Amino acid sequence: MRKIAWIIAAALGLSLAGCGGGGGGSSNSNTTVNAPAGASSPATSSGTSSSSNTSNSTPNVLAVDASAVPTAVGPGNTIAVTVTGTGIHNQPMVSVKICTPGTNASTNCSTIPNVIVDTASFGLRLVRSAIPTTTFNALQAETVGSQALAECALFGSGYAWGTVYTADVALSGETAQNLPIHVIGDPALTTAAPTECQAGRLLATTADIGANGILGIGVSPNDCGSACVNGAVSTFYYTTAGVGTAVPLAGQITNPVTQFAQDNNGLILEMAQVSDTGSASAQGTLVFGIDTQTNNALSGTSATLMKTNLNGDFTSTYNGTTQTKTFFDSGSTVLFFPDLSIPIDSSSGYYIPTTTVGRSSTLVGASPSTVSLGFNIANGATLNASGKNAFNNLGIYLSKQFDFGMPFFYGRHVYYGISGTASTGGGAGPYVAYVSN
Repeated sequence: MRKIAWIIAAALGLSLAGCGGGGGGSSNSNTTVNAPAGASSPATSSGTSSSSNTSNSTPNVLAVDASAVPTAVGPGNTIAVTVTGTGIHNQPMVSVKICTPGTNASTNCSTIPNVIVDTASFGLRLVRSAIPTTTFNALQAETVGSQALAECALFGSGYAWGTVYTADVALSGETAQNLPIHVIGDPALTTAAPTECQAGRLLATTADIGANGILGIGVSPNDCGSACVNGAVSTFYYTTAGVGTAVPLAGQITNPVTQFAQDNNGLILEMAQVSDTGSASAQGTLVFGIDTQTNNALSGTSATLMKTNLNGDFTSTYNGTTQTKTFFDSGSTVLFFPDLSIPIDSSSGYYIPTTTVGRSSTLVGASPSTVSLGFNIANGATLNASGKNAFNNLGIYLSKQFDFGMPFFYGRHVYYGISGTASTGGGAGPYVAYVSN
């Protein structure tokens, strides 16, 4: 499957985006590596409008804010999600417990806070310095044959290089045993990343990434799939000597949800709505399983549902242009989409309309029918200067794809049905769905 790619932008602090949805995967088999094309990193917002904008006769009709309320945190298949002042806007964070592998998450455990919830990548990646030494020493280094395993993860503004270990991972009452995880910035890995991985600067610390790790829980079970089983794939798996290697599925960085004993067919990210002028913080709930318990129903909700490929991509149309790389990505801090009719800050790429504008995208092939999805865009320079952390109307120009980032999630329940599983309401995965009220 695809690697993860990120955009890091400075805008009175960093703006971090998990730019998912690249490549051309199959929705039926995990046979193709799909690596999204990285976008350029926007610079600090200057509030200066670009002169390349074109006129648009579209009426400025503001969308009504979504109003769905998150499920209460408490049952074992729920975990609290928070957006607060991390220095990066719109970062949904959870805490993850890791322990000695094979102990049912009961031995040498440590809870790692401030891990990004990323619905457009697959697998758990933690910065080595964020893992206490006692716990790290209890993890098991993964090997292929007799050689220790490493992995490269490409980002829009750099690359992460680290080792692969197995751990027991607990998220609330759900446990994934013997899970392969990516340990970023492991100082024991003295071999430099292979040349093909060295795109931009090295991302090895919590300061580089803006978090202690990334929890990738999108629609794919793992981050590469059959392509990496069949042979070495550039920019994925290597020995710690820097030599490319094939890796069996069981040894690849794995979506932890797929390894739960129950509630393993998907998840729901539910965020409370925030103020249109921004909020200091936001709260939500990550609910595991779909149609497996009373608190995770999709069946009977009248949700809008789209079948996707293994990246989580589906098709939309915007301003008369078809966008085959459309996706719902909680790891993206803004809405990324192409619209030259909205004034754009020339240095950062942020949309900076004088007054808030309303737009809509048509989701093609949605069930029960094609759907028009409305959203609003406010002045990014003004929002960035507010000192707040959670925004439902922040956007950046990006061509050739439509990334519904974190602003889309506020006031919605957003479902991810994992490939190879099924639910009563969603059918066979992979799929995404959402409820707005």
